[in-house]
Amino acid sequence: MKVTGVSFIRNAIQYDYPIVEAIRSILPICDDFVVAVGNSTDETLALIQNIDPEKIKILPTVWDDNLREGGAVLAQETNKALRAVTAATDWIFYIQGDEVVHEKYLPTIRQAMQQHLQDKSIDGLLFNYLHFYGSYDYIGSSYRWYRREIRVVRNLPEIYSYKDAQGFRKGNNQKLTVKLIDAYMYHYGWVKTPEAMQRKQESFHKFWHEDAWLDKHIVKQTEFDYTQIDALAKFTGTHPAVMQDRIQRKNWQFERDMTYNRHSFKDKLKKMIEKLTGGYIIGEYKNYILK
Repeated sequence: MKVTGVSFIRNAIQYDYPIVEAIRSILPICDDFVVAVGNSTDETLALIQNIDPEKIKILPTVWDDNLREGGAVLAQETNKALRAVTAATDWIFYIQGDEVVHEKYLPTIRQAMQQHLQDKSIDGLLFNYLHFYGSYDYIGSSYRWYRREIRVVRNLPEIYSYKDAQGFRKGNNQKLTVKLIDAYMYHYGWVKTPEAMQRKQESFHKFWHEDAWLDKHIVKQTEFDYTQIDALAKFTGTHPAVMQDRIQRKNWQFERDMTYNRHSFKDKLKKMIEKLTGGYIIGEYKNYILK
């Protein structure tokens, strides 16, 4: 069984992406790795080159900055990396530049790949998610955050990155049939210095919206206001080992008084039904077919 890791990145230093930690977190169970490195204005290319030159193949790309609808450019860049994977690969392990896997889940992921290798009815593996916010001590607890997503797919030409690269589809817009595994993806996209988060907000929305929308909806300021969030929960677990140095370097403070959590009536109803049914969430977006 051959496993190839895949990711894409651009301006990782400028926007403080933990791309090095992301790649290193899954590298132990990947035979090789393809990283589509976009045309950056910082030293992102050198950053990737210094991780593991023998295992990592760098695919230089140029982003289409005119593609400003629905985050489509992110899927486009993902697909460039997918198509660079050789035919000998069985599974593709996709990870984004702000996602990290805890080392405790690597044996489970590897075992699931092996277990379902010969079952061609399974297109991929579904991961649970923890979305960190503000600092490394808090996770999102409302239903604004997606609960699960596909991160391992078969190496098939008909499988492609979908919409804004959050998930995948195959053939003529068909959902993938997947198995849910007992592993979590740690999403750190909302944990940056307030300055870096503000820069990301002002830049990243350009992949979804035109300038007029940005001028109307994105506040121009030097620091991102982390207090404008509905509900958080205290994180009581441990972070991946590859994240420890980054966590030690954290130089800003964010604290949350849980009495300020604002769960809407709709969210409270969803939570009650989720508990009563053992996991069913009303209206949950599912870009997959669970088998």
